[in-house]
Amino acid sequence: MWKTLHYQRALISAGLLILVSACSPAPIETAVNDPQEAKNRGTHQFNRDLDSLVVRPTATAYGTIVPGPVRTGVSNFASNLNLPGMVLNDLLQLRIEDAGANTFRFLLNSTFGIAGILDIATDAGLEERSTDFGETLHVWGVEEGVYAELPIVGPSTERHAFGRVVDTILNPLNFVIENPERSAVAATGIAARFGDRYRFSDFIDSVLYESEDSYAQARLLYLQNRRAQLRGGADAEYFDPYEELYGEE
Repeated sequence: MWKTLHYQRALISAGLLILVSACSPAPIETAVNDPQEAKNRGTHQFNRDLDSLVVRPTATAYGTIVPGPVRTGVSNFASNLNLPGMVLNDLLQLRIEDAGANTFRFLLNSTFGIAGILDIATDAGLEERSTDFGETLHVWGVEEGVYAELPIVGPSTERHAFGRVVDTILNPLNFVIENPERSAVAATGIAARFGDRYRFSDFIDSVLYESEDSYAQARLLYLQNRRAQLRGGADAEYFDPYEELYGEE
């Protein structure tokens, strides 16, 4: 039954591709479209409180107790598991070269990198070509929609929020990994996010706790980075205070 549902979802995705394949990419927005700012600010305060009370202390403990090489291995393992979903999105975007590069990266790290614990591919010069279903929707011509800050997830847009859900449902690993292994994979992803929170703590703290208006700052940084990604190259100096911590797995 479970595999049948996945098969049906795959067929739906293929049908959507056929319907929208003739569409042009949506234009990159320049303005801030935030009609629900008051509500979003309330959610932002909730996320800040959650970070202050739970996430930051846990990340600090994780980073202090767990040795650096182990944290790196956990992060590499979690990142490697994201690659099949990226390959699927590459194909849906008809970016065959990127699909091939990400596939080869996944195979290389999964074998010689001991299930991705070692990032052999990057050492060999094969960088990850990051993408997601939100970008797929952009390529298909779906507009960005309004800005929204989501509980726990953080800054997003209507298009990106929907893309996160689809990425979770259609991740190809869902076809082959069953419980309890799926739960172990999820736990590894959460640990990796805590590792990212620890690694980038200075920057995240400056955005969330040292900015005059942390909501406006996080919104601006998120939109600038996301739109730069869709143009084909994000600002290397930017780090989304939520994306790495609560990113898709």
